[in-house]
Amino acid sequence: MSAGERGGDGAVARDAHGVAVRGPGLALLSLGSNESPEHYLRAAVVELRARFGAVAVSPVYRTPAVGFEGPEFLNCAAAIHSDLEPQALNDWLHALEDRHGRRRDLPRFSSRTLDVDIVYFDDRVMRGAGNLQLPRPELKHAFVLKPLADIAPDFVDPLQGRTLAALWSLHAAFESPPVVAMLRLDRAATADAPPLRD
Repeated sequence: MSAGERGGDGAVARDAHGVAVRGPGLALLSLGSNESPEHYLRAAVVELRARFGAVAVSPVYRTPAVGFEGPEFLNCAAAIHSDLEPQALNDWLHALEDRHGRRRDLPRFSSRTLDVDIVYFDDRVMRGAGNLQLPRPELKHAFVLKPLADIAPDFVDPLQGRTLAALWSLHAAFESPPVVAMLRLDRAATADAPPLRD
């Protein structure tokens, strides 16, 4: 097994309850919605749990739309252990979005019911079909980086060689982070799930 197929020593995440998660197969996801976001984010986490088992979920943040005029987004991050390879997981997540009304005939920067992206998969660096890119460049946005740093502060970015906590501490929005929304997805979606194990 190559280094690109193994979880790195820094691939450690903790959810809101301090549950440790570690690769291999550790996928860090970014979730967002600005159409009935409470409903669609809850639905997405429930489906992730049903397919992959325990899910570590970050706090949910309320952020303005980027690149277009539209309602505010709710954004969060999730950590799962995936038995699927990155391309197959990406395809599964696209099907999840489609099941929840995601329209692909609209401009890229537009409102959506559900957006779920793989930001990291272990320490892989790759591109693939369906706009798969690891790590994802959207990490530059606070609404992607901050939730990931919440649940995986010690995960090391394979390109930059820094932990997510360190990257967040250097971000321009560090002193004025996104606003936390009063929505708890960790309890709603993971209360019955077994804890993630090393």
